[in-house]
Amino acid sequence: MISLGSDTSYRKQSVVNRRMFILSAAKILVFGGIVAKLFSLQINQNKKYLTLSDKNRLREWKLPPIRGDFQDFFGNTIAGNLKVYQLHVIPEQVENFNNLIVRVKDILDLDQKTLNRIIKKKNSQKPWETLIVSENLSWDQFVKINFYLHELSGVKPVLSVARSYPYNENYTHLLGYVAQASQNDLINNEEIKKKHVPGLRVGKIGLEKSLENELIGMNGVQRYEVNAYGKRINQIDHIEGQKGRSIKLTVDTKIQQKCNDLLKDKAGSICVMDIFTGEIIAMHSSPSFDPNLFLYGISYENWENIRSNPKKPLINRSITGLYPPGSTIKPIVALSALENNIISTKFKVNCTGKIEMYGQTYNCWKKKGHGVVNLREALKVSCDTFFYEMSRRLGVDRLNETAKKFGLGNKVFGNIFNEEKKGLVPSTEWKKNTLGRGWVLGETLITGIGQGYIQTTPLQLCLMTAQLANGGFKINPKIIVNETDLSFEEIKFKIEKNLEKKIQGPDFDDAMVNDIEIPSNKDENLFEPLFRNQENVKFVLEAMFASTNEVRGTSYSSRIDDKKYQFAGKTGTSQVKRITEAQRELDLDTSQIPYKDRDHALYIAFGPYKNPRYAVSIFVEHGGSGGSTAAPMAKKLFKIVIDRHEEREKIRQNHKKLEI
Repeated sequence: MISLGSDTSYRKQSVVNRRMFILSAAKILVFGGIVAKLFSLQINQNKKYLTLSDKNRLREWKLPPIRGDFQDFFGNTIAGNLKVYQLHVIPEQVENFNNLIVRVKDILDLDQKTLNRIIKKKNSQKPWETLIVSENLSWDQFVKINFYLHELSGVKPVLSVARSYPYNENYTHLLGYVAQASQNDLINNEEIKKKHVPGLRVGKIGLEKSLENELIGMNGVQRYEVNAYGKRINQIDHIEGQKGRSIKLTVDTKIQQKCNDLLKDKAGSICVMDIFTGEIIAMHSSPSFDPNLFLYGISYENWENIRSNPKKPLINRSITGLYPPGSTIKPIVALSALENNIISTKFKVNCTGKIEMYGQTYNCWKKKGHGVVNLREALKVSCDTFFYEMSRRLGVDRLNETAKKFGLGNKVFGNIFNEEKKGLVPSTEWKKNTLGRGWVLGETLITGIGQGYIQTTPLQLCLMTAQLANGGFKINPKIIVNETDLSFEEIKFKIEKNLEKKIQGPDFDDAMVNDIEIPSNKDENLFEPLFRNQENVKFVLEAMFASTNEVRGTSYSSRIDDKKYQFAGKTGTSQVKRITEAQRELDLDTSQIPYKDRDHALYIAFGPYKNPRYAVSIFVEHGGSGGSTAAPMAKKLFKIVIDRHEEREKIRQNHKKLEI
């Protein structure tokens, strides 16, 4: 018989055994988990945690990238990098920053305002970032700080580089300027964000901005071992940065400087272009300002002087200034009328000084009129009455078509200059869609003399003139030298081939012209004829010659008899304010009219006449008459442009020799 006591004891022992088993199993599971975790950490995730350890132990400091240069066509540096002396402070090496900075203030003789700015800058940075106390020490300051360096822990005098514009205001609107990168720069440009370091300078306007990613260069890198507090213990590595791309431009500094001199104390623009290659020889907007003022943060006084200047030096008039072209549009109006068979070259109008149309009086610039004039004479003397009648017959839509062919109403450079304006060549459709009103016939008349809605930039007028001067062929304006571009000889050959095609018709065989292989161009429409009949283009060019070189021509007083420099052109006067009949009767001199009410003065030209190569557009804001203000500038400009052409060709020939 089994006793009850022994049974109870057995059951108790069984429970204990189960519990011990469960506990042991749990211990085994926990231990196994720990072992597995350790295996994972040591083997599987070793690389991950080693990397994290290195990140805590090692730290990289990016060095500022060195910006690429700009050069003119002749290799002159027009934007480069200047060696400067700077003073850096490494905060993590400084025991008492406030005491240190006060000592630096005394040594360098800094004012309290500068001291406060330094402290504010330090507080806005990360603790391990280098603080740039001064970006442009004088030599005396640099020597002095080195003398006391032994007592200045964490202070580091540095030889660095800064942007330099050796030609001051001559290239400001073309190149732009650099200044410290803003938050917007970091947001809008990934390259700037990636390469940003304290004090990084980036382009703000012009080519400096649009070519930023090519110019900026690559950061240098310094790697340091740091302690638990982030303090540098040892330099491990140093990688030199790479300088950004140096960019060669098509411009000529001597001509650019001449443009600056001609526009001194005036608001305006001068553009010079090769009529075949499309190279921009000069593009100057006036007034300008010194871009070097922005390098280290422009002073309030200097900024106010620029901002408050009534002639607005911040505006790049060459590509953003929109103005009625005045009579400089007349060669295109004449060409359009001839191309559309609206009139012949023998068509005549009797100019009495005014014409009555659509219940309104339209005045010619010459009060007593020009008498009976044909098309050639009308262009020569710039007869408004003739162009009123011709424009009435032509219509604004046909004029719109021709004008756009020759570059008006479109950006010249596409996206190279972000700020460039398209301008406007009106049409009946444009007015209906934009203003919600129908076109009025009287508006056609004033469009025909370059007034009303029509707006152009000075650079557009230069391109228009260039494409007329080369015989009526499409070109591609450019500002950056590209060694793969077609040469002058190749372009001439392609033009001749396209002209032959035009004459012979669509069945013309290219092989009949020549078997010379011409490099392909991205724009297949380049050097294509913009005309139906080239004789019409030749007629307009000859009339422009008469306007400059024959008695009664509107720019006759600015002619050059020497055939080497002889040029042809067309004057333009753009009304700013409508002239009343009373004012017309007074016949006031320009100097008697308030500055803001004066007409704009314009002039377009090409030369040398017998063998043209360059086109020029000159615009003087509130300059009065184009014949008296703008045309005389062309006379002075063409001499240096033609003389410099020989130097330019020497550069091309030398380059060809190097290629061979």
